[in-house]
Order: sequence, then structure tokens, then C-alpha cells
Amino acid sequence: MRKNDKVLVLGARGLVGSGFCRYLEREGYSEVIQSQRTDLDLLDQLSVRSFFQKVKPDYVLMAAGRVGGIVANSTYPWDFIYDNTVMAANVLDSCRRFSTKKVLMLGSTCIYPRLAPQPIKEESLLAGPLEATNEWYAVAKIAGIKMGQALRRQHGLSVIAAMPTNLYGPNDNYHPINSHVLPALIRRFHEAKLRGDEQVLIWGTGKPRREFLHVDDLSRALELLLRVYDEDSIVNVGCGEDVTISELAHTVGAAVGFEGRIEYDTSKPDGTPQKKTDGSKLAALGWTPRIGLAEGLADAYKWFLEHAADPVPAKP
Repeated sequence: MRKNDKVLVLGARGLVGSGFCRYLEREGYSEVIQSQRTDLDLLDQLSVRSFFQKVKPDYVLMAAGRVGGIVANSTYPWDFIYDNTVMAANVLDSCRRFSTKKVLMLGSTCIYPRLAPQPIKEESLLAGPLEATNEWYAVAKIAGIKMGQALRRQHGLSVIAAMPTNLYGPNDNYHPINSHVLPALIRRFHEAKLRGDEQVLIWGTGKPRREFLHVDDLSRALELLLRVYDEDSIVNVGCGEDVTISELAHTVGAAVGFEGRIEYDTSKPDGTPQKKTDGSKLAALGWTPRIGLAEGLADAYKWFLEHAADPVPAKP
């Protein structure tokens, strides 16, 4: 991948897409094409074909998709499975039709089996039952990865796939219902602090373990994969360290400045017990994470205050 190649970033306004665009621009890539939902409907096959015929990108990052936490997956199962499957199919079909050099599809470590051996190796995909709280999203993302592998085998298109762990950073989704655990906690602790609440209630037992990666570290990994990786098998992208949800909650509370108690609603689901990646394949290519959780949380909270925080928080 050369600095003057056309690199199309689909989902350029989201957490991953915007982070990748920032990184490419800092690294001197001159033809970064940013696409978002308002200018291209990836659910419309004809619109996608027309766009690709006009732009003819050399490289594509498929960072668009419907995402969310446990509540969103439970509330909108049809939207999650339909939107993500159709978008992947439309994008890959247009990449085939208009001779894209390489496509990078994004999976997620949450689509591995619920009880995958830890740390999770790439070979664990489809080796056991999925986590029930996000199976609709998982099935759709697995379908996208498998479609990419099918394209490579039948038509020779260079399609690769990365499996990022839990991500956070600038341009994250802080919606009260549809966000993932870390941005949800940032909002909850921040608003509790402003209201002067004595406690914050966390879903589940607090015992599940999760791994978190700053989007800027992910962006370095994605650029590296587009430059040097060209194999059928997926690649994990994670920091290799995990924390309990309870530990995460206390770390977020400290970063935000909340001084009350943390309580747990054990009637709510925990999700997968542990999710920690084996990153040896990516490490062999020369990548290591650089941003620690405390540093990354400070950066994320600063962005939240500047772009997403409500001046008057609602009552819990």
C-alpha cells in the first residue's frame, strides 16, 4: 500500500473509521476517501455499486456496521443480523466487481465462542456456542468474514479480516442504551458525579473479565495489516491484558472523579465470563500496543466532556 493509493474508509464517522482516518492522514496518505451513512447507504446495493464504480478504491476498510452492547443486541436482533450481513455482502460484491486490491473486514472478539479457551486464539472461531447476548451481531460478522474468504478462494480477491478486542477512544458512542460497556460507564459515572449521587449501579456481578484497546493502537495495527498481511486466516488485535468489570468501574470512577459507592445489579446478565486475546500472530508482524488503560481513559473522558456530555444530566 503506497501513500498515494486510494484508501476508502467506510464508516468514517464512527470510532474505528475516524481513528483510522486520523492515523492515515498523520502518516501522509494523500488519497483517504471518507464515507459515512449520510453520503452512502450500504444497505442499497445499487448505490454501493455506483459509488465504487465512480471512486474505484485501491484499498477498503469496512468499518461500517450496526454495533451496540447487550441491551441494544437484545432490543434490535433483526437490525443487527440484517444490517451487518447485507452491508458486508454489498461492499464485498462491489470490491469484486471493480477490482479493489485489498479489503480489510472487521470482526470482533465478541463473536468467538462464549467459553473459548483463554487467551483466545484465532482458531477458536466457530469452535463452540456463541454468547447468547450478542448472537445476532456475531452471526452477521462471521458471515461477513466467511464471505470474504469465499471471495478470495473463488475470485482471488485479497480479503483479510481483523478481530479487535473491546475498543474505546475519540468518537465513541455514548448513547445511554446502545453504547458498549466502557463509554456507558464513563457517561454513568460522570452524570452521577454531577447529580451528587451516592452510588452507581453496575449491571451484573462485576466479575467478567474484559480487554480494552485504544482506537489509536488499533489504527496502527490496521494500517500494518493492509500493508503486509495477505492470508485467509483472521488476525486478533488486542493488548493481551484484561480487567474485571469491577476493576474497570473503579478505574473509570477514579478518572471521572466520582467519590460514591459502586453497587451491582446481579439480576442482570454478565455476558461472556472472559474475553482475552492471543495476539501472537500480530506481534510477529511487529505490532505492540502503546496506550495503557489509565492514559486511554483520560483521553476518552476528555473527548466525552468536549463532545458528548449533557450540561444537565437526566435522573437515573
